[in-house]
Parts: sequence; C-alpha cells; structure tokens
Amino acid sequence: MPLRYKQALIGILGLIFLASLIYVQGMEVARKREEAGLAVHTVAIPATSAACVECHDKLSPGIIDHWQGSTHAEKGVGCVECHKADARDADAYSHYGQTIATIVTPRDCSSCHPKEFEQFEHSHHAKAGNILASLDNFLAETVEGARQPFNPHSPTPGADVTEVNGMASANTGCRQCHGSKVALEAEDGSVITFEDLKPDEDGRPTNTAVLASIKKNADGQPVLHAESWPNTGIGRLNLDGSLGSCSACHSRHDFSPRRARQPENCGKCHLGPDHPQKEIYDESKHGVAFRDLKDHMNLDSTDWVLGEDYTQAPTCATCHMSAHSRGQEVTHDPGERISWTNRPPISLKMDTDEDHAVVKETDPTKRQELIADSWQDKRERMKQVCLHCHTSNYVNAFYQQYDEFVINYNEKFAKPGTKIMTALRESNMITSIDFDEEIEWTWFYLWHHEGRRARHGASMMAPDYAHWHGMYEVAERFYMELIPMAREIAAQAAEEGDAQGAENVNTVIDEILARPEHEWFESMKKAKAEETASGLRARREGAESAGGG
Repeated sequence: MPLRYKQALIGILGLIFLASLIYVQGMEVARKREEAGLAVHTVAIPATSAACVECHDKLSPGIIDHWQGSTHAEKGVGCVECHKADARDADAYSHYGQTIATIVTPRDCSSCHPKEFEQFEHSHHAKAGNILASLDNFLAETVEGARQPFNPHSPTPGADVTEVNGMASANTGCRQCHGSKVALEAEDGSVITFEDLKPDEDGRPTNTAVLASIKKNADGQPVLHAESWPNTGIGRLNLDGSLGSCSACHSRHDFSPRRARQPENCGKCHLGPDHPQKEIYDESKHGVAFRDLKDHMNLDSTDWVLGEDYTQAPTCATCHMSAHSRGQEVTHDPGERISWTNRPPISLKMDTDEDHAVVKETDPTKRQELIADSWQDKRERMKQVCLHCHTSNYVNAFYQQYDEFVINYNEKFAKPGTKIMTALRESNMITSIDFDEEIEWTWFYLWHHEGRRARHGASMMAPDYAHWHGMYEVAERFYMELIPMAREIAAQAAEEGDAQGAENVNTVIDEILARPEHEWFESMKKAKAEETASGLRARREGAESAGGG
C-alpha cells in the first residue's frame, strides 16, 4: 500500500477516534447535567400510567413533578408499575380501570430491587417497629398520654372535643420514626392489621372473614385507620407482612439517591437527647468537611463510589451503606459495619446470628456456635471505608480509643448502675412498674440519654458530646443522684422494718464504691465527714470554754 494511502487511513482512523471521544465526552457531560438538575432528562411515560400522569398533573402536580425528576421516569417506571395490586390484597381497589393500592411496601419494591429488599428486611432498621413493646413506647403511650381515651377538663373553644386521644404523642412522635402497624378500619369499627389478615409468604391475606369485613369509602377504597397513616416509619409493619418503608429514606415519587446520601436525610430520626448522631456528625471534622465541600462530592452520581466519585468527606451513607473502591458494594443493612451496639444500657459487641439478632450468650463455646457475622468482620468492613482517607495506624488507634471509652462507660457506670437497680427490685424496694419512682427516671437519663450521647460521640469523633454532653453528665447523675437515691430508699426500707433488704442494697453499693475507680468519691466523703466532725468538736469546745469563763 502506498505511503499516502497509509497516511490517509491513519488520518481517517484518528478522526474517527477523536469524534468518538468527543461523542462520549458529550454524553457524559449531558448525563452529569441531568444528574445535577441542569438539564431535563428524558421522561418515558409508560402507556399504563399515561392517564394517571395526565389526571394527577392537574390534581396533585407536585407528585408528577417529583416523579418526572426521578430515574423511574427516565426508565419508564410509572404510577401503575409501583402501585399495582392484586385484587386479593387487603388494600386493593379499582381506580379508573386499574387495580391499585395506596401503600407501596418493600415487598412491592422487591419485584425490581430483590437484593436491596433482602438486605433491608434483615436490618435493624426494618425491626424498628419493635419499639411498640419497648420502654420508650411506654413513655409515649402511658406516661405522656394514655392507652385509652379520656375526658377533657373543659371545652376547647373552636374545637368539638368530647374525648382526648391518649395515643397522640406516640402516633406523632415514636411511630413516625420507628413505624407501627399499618391498619385498616373494619365495618364494625375495629382495627385490622397484618396480624388479623395473616398474609402468606407472598403477602396475600389468608383470613377471608377479616378481608370481607374491611370498610370501604364511596369509591370502593379500603379505609386506612387515621392513627396508622400517614406512616413513613422505617420499621413500619405493612399489611402484606413486609417490614419497613423505602420512602423513609428515598422519599416518595422522586426516589432521590442524592437526598438519601446526605446526613440531613438521616436527621429526621437520628437526633435529639438520646441519640444525637446528626448533631454529633455536624460537630465532627467529617461534618465540617461535608458542609465545606458538598458541591464537589458528586452526590448525583449513578453509583457514587467512595474513592472513585468522591473523597472529600464521608456522610452517614458513606460509612454505613455506600459502595467504595476497596471492594464493598452498597448495602441496605447499616448494621453490617457496626462493631458495638450502644443502644442498650450496657454496650454489646455486635456478634449477630443468622437472623441478624445480637448474640447475648456469654459462654464462649456456645456463643461461637451462634455467631453468623462477628463484630470483628463488621469492624473490618468499616475500617475499609476509613482507609480511603486515613492510614491504618490512625484507624487502629481510633478504634482502640473508642473501645476503651465504651468499656470504661460499661464497667464504671453501666454495669454498677444495673446492679443497683436490680438489687432494689429484687429487694422489693421499687415496684415492677416502670417510671413510678424517681430513681427509675434518674437511671433512664443516665444510660438512655447521657450514656448514649457519650458512646455515640466517641464512635463518631465528636469530643464535646463524648465528654461534656456525655461522660461528665453520666458521672454527675451516678454520684450525685443515683447513689444517694438508692441509699435513701434503703434507709427508708430499714425504718419500715426491712433491715435485711436494706443491708443487701447497701452491700451492693458498698462493694461498687470500694473499687479503686470510685476511691476518689469515698475518700472525699470521708474527708468531708472528718471535716464536719472536726468543726462540731471545735464548736463544742468553744462553747464549753465560753461557759467555763
């Protein structure tokens, strides 16, 4: 082949290659502009949902606008694709020729997202509805309100209130984070949940009698019980037996991954006096870096992989859920990278069994047989996230500090406090009813508020929460309130004739305070007693001297 033909061929191939580079770059720029909201992406309205879009664009345009900005809209996943239901479903009804349901459950989402569904259903998030039987919920349902309606004290001007709903605090507070049982109204006024419907493995109700008793409105739509809906609680117990709500993090209709990746999204639930993770994150260097560099973090990226799409700062999702370049994929089980659970009074290592429950067996051999995922494996997964920005020496030293902090809390305050409260109960000096004695409120504050704040502060590198909002308040509550209250209760019991019970409680307290870590407290008390006795002697001697003169 002549040289000039070769040159021409090379030139043509070079131009083709250059054109392909320009085309690919143009496509990437267009994609980035779409993801950043700077350009409108293609919306593919499926034929099944065309009528829905047309109608709701007039009735509820916000829903359509949100949907049009979603990846679902780009890929032709519309209203019917998500809301479609089987006529046998408890919440199904006919709506302009389509059988749909108002509530989209994780089981519905699993038809397209099976992996995410499986991960989420085994997570602690999915089990958040278990608060229904917890001490926290007792506070909302009984202490703050009442588990039965009660009469108002007086008429409320402008409101026809004949009885007060004592569950209002729980419905508006606890359940909107944790979730609760989604319920339908029955014709006889009773409430129908999944427990009554007895759904099978496919989520279809098997109790036909209950199914037939569901109340319908004028349009034939099953009536959702107002105390159970709206409900975006992350551990919602759905009518089909599935757990959780995908919209708790991803929001309805736009399903924004960008929003789910930001710490503010988690702040709906993870903040406040007992678990202030959002405030702790904001105070930490991670939170400071995020606010400063948010615009450079590629939050709209399709995959959003740490080490590839961004390295500026981690968010909650980065550490607990998102993919990174060291080999971990996205997980919808945030517990897979957590090595301590700091939720209970005494922190526990996060060894979990095949059902993802924390193993509490203390016998080493039996414990090992139960462990399906060890705390060491969980920690290693989290370390792989940290190593994108920190050296192994730094990461290992952080975990040493964190472990020592949690163990110090456990051994100096949590275990002793638990022993004292147990001794009081076993000696019948406090009742089995929660929160009917002041010391129970004191103990609850110590572990549930100050103790959690301290441990979470240590886990997320927020020193002020670890110390001033944490361990300082734990110590003050322990020495200045819990111990004196327990002593006073024992003294009262002794006065009332229970000398043995009082001795048992005081022995527990004495044994705790005799340990070296509490020596400062006992030595100060002794010094104060000696100082008081010395002052009394001095005043007595002075009085005698004056009398003798």
